[in-house]
Amino acid sequence: MNIDEQKNFKKTPESYWIASTETTNYPTLNEDINVDILIIGGGFVGISCAYQLLNEGFKIAIIEANKILQGTTGYTTAKVTSQHGLIYNKVQSQMGKELAQQYADANQNAILEIKRISEENNIQCDYVHQPAFTYTQQDKYIKQIEDEIKIATELGIKASYVDEIPFNFPIKAAVRFDDQAQFHPRKYLLALANLVQNQDVQIFENTRAVDIEDDNGYTITTAQGNKITANKVIIASHYPFYNKHGMYFARIYMERSYIVAIKAKEQYPGGMYISEEDPGRSLRSQSYDNGELIFVGGEHHKTGQGKSTVKHYETLIDFANSLYTVEDIPFRWSTQDCMTLDGLPYVGNFTANTPNLYIATGFQKWGMTNSTASSIILKDLIVHGKSPWQDVYNPSRKTIMASAKNFIVENYNVAEQLLDGKLSQLPGDADLKPGDAKVLKVDGKRVGVYRDRQGNLHLVNTTCTHMGCELNWNSAEESWDCPCHGSRFTYEGKIISGPAVRPLRASNDVNTIDKLFTEDY
Repeated sequence: MNIDEQKNFKKTPESYWIASTETTNYPTLNEDINVDILIIGGGFVGISCAYQLLNEGFKIAIIEANKILQGTTGYTTAKVTSQHGLIYNKVQSQMGKELAQQYADANQNAILEIKRISEENNIQCDYVHQPAFTYTQQDKYIKQIEDEIKIATELGIKASYVDEIPFNFPIKAAVRFDDQAQFHPRKYLLALANLVQNQDVQIFENTRAVDIEDDNGYTITTAQGNKITANKVIIASHYPFYNKHGMYFARIYMERSYIVAIKAKEQYPGGMYISEEDPGRSLRSQSYDNGELIFVGGEHHKTGQGKSTVKHYETLIDFANSLYTVEDIPFRWSTQDCMTLDGLPYVGNFTANTPNLYIATGFQKWGMTNSTASSIILKDLIVHGKSPWQDVYNPSRKTIMASAKNFIVENYNVAEQLLDGKLSQLPGDADLKPGDAKVLKVDGKRVGVYRDRQGNLHLVNTTCTHMGCELNWNSAEESWDCPCHGSRFTYEGKIISGPAVRPLRASNDVNTIDKLFTEDY
C-alpha cells in the first residue's frame, strides 16, 4: 500500500470496536414508568453503575439516546491504565497528597475491578497485561517525569524511569507503569449489559432524556414524551444535558482526537505509549484476524475548531509511515472527550444541594479506569452515603477555584466562538462537490448546505439548539459540530451527540429556507 493509496483510505470512518461486535436491539421506551434509580446514558459508566448496583435491591432502568456503547465508549483507545499523563505530580502539588492518593487508589483498583469482573463472568474481552509509558522528546519535561515517578511510587504505583522506547525515534525520558492492561471495551460491556438485563435492569435505546423536573423525586421527560419517575438519577451522558444547576457548560470543554488502525509488515513491540507534549501521539496494538492492528492516535483539538479535520488523519498516517511499513488501514475513527478545568473528573452529587441527583463526566482521555472508578464511587454514595475516593472526584470540590484562570480562558473561548460565528463573512453561493458542505448566507440568513453523493442538497439552520452557538462543518466525519460545547449533528440535522437535546431545523428543499428559521419545536 503506497502513500498515495493511504491518503485515499476508506472515506467513511469506522471504529474497530463497533465493527468487531454485534449491534444491539434493546426496545425504545413507549410508556411511562417508575423506578428507584434511573441511569441516563448507556455507555461505560451507565452499564457499570447498573452492574455495581445489581444486588442492592433497587429497581433500575437505563435510557440511551441512541444505541448503547456506541458513543465515546465505542471510539476509545481502550487503555486500562492509571497512567493519565503526568497527573500525580500535578494533583499532589495543587490538592495535596491525600487527594493524589485517592486518585491513584481509585484508578489502580479500577484496573483490578475490570479484570475481576471479566474473570468472574467469563467475559472474553481480549484483556492483556501491558506496561504503559508516557514519554517526552523535549528537555523541559524531564524533571516533570522524574517528579512523577517519585510521587507515583510513593502512592503505591509500580513506576520507573526509562530513557528509550522500542521505536525509531529518540526520546529524552519516559515514565513506565507496570501492571497495566488493555482490552476490547465493547466485548466487555456488551456482556455486562446482557448480564444486568437478565437480572431485571431495564435497558431502553433510542430514548433521549430532554428534561428533568425535581419535585419530591425526579420526573424525566423523553423525546417521545414519556415520563419516568425516579427516586434517584445518575446522569452518565458524557456531557451533561441538564443546565439548570451546576454551571457544567462553563466548567467543561470538548476535544476531538483521531485514530488510524494500521496493518504493518513489522511486528508491534508491545506496551502502550503516549507523548506528554503536543502534537500528541498514542500507540498500542490489538489482536486482529490472526495478526494485529496498530492503533496510532493523537491530533487533538477543540470540537468544532479543527480547520481541516481530514488533515489530522493524514498527519497520523505520515507518523505511522515513519515507524512501519504500512500495508493497510482497515479502520479509522475519531473520539470526543470531556475536559475539566483542573484535569480531574466530576463524579458524585450533581451539586451540593441535589442529594439524589448524581453525575459522572470529565474523564479527559482516560475513560476506562475512570468510568469503572465512577461506578464504584456512585454505588458507595447511593448505598452508604460516602466513598473513600469521593473528595478528589467531588464535582463541588473547593480546589476547582485553583483553576480560575482556566475558567476565564475557556469561557472567553466560548464567547469568542459564539461571536465569531454570528459575525463571520459568508459566501453566497453553493458551488459544492458531492460530499462537501459550506455555511452560506441565503436571503440574509446563515444556512448550512451539504451536497450528498447523489448530488442532492441538504440544508440546516446552523445555530446549535443547545445554547445558540454557530456550528462548523467537520469534513472528516461529515457532521455539523458546535465549537462551544461539543454538540454534533448529521447533515440532516439529527443529533449525533449532546448536550443538545433537539435536532437542527432541516430541509432538502432550497425553496423552503424560511422554514429553517420559523418552524416551532
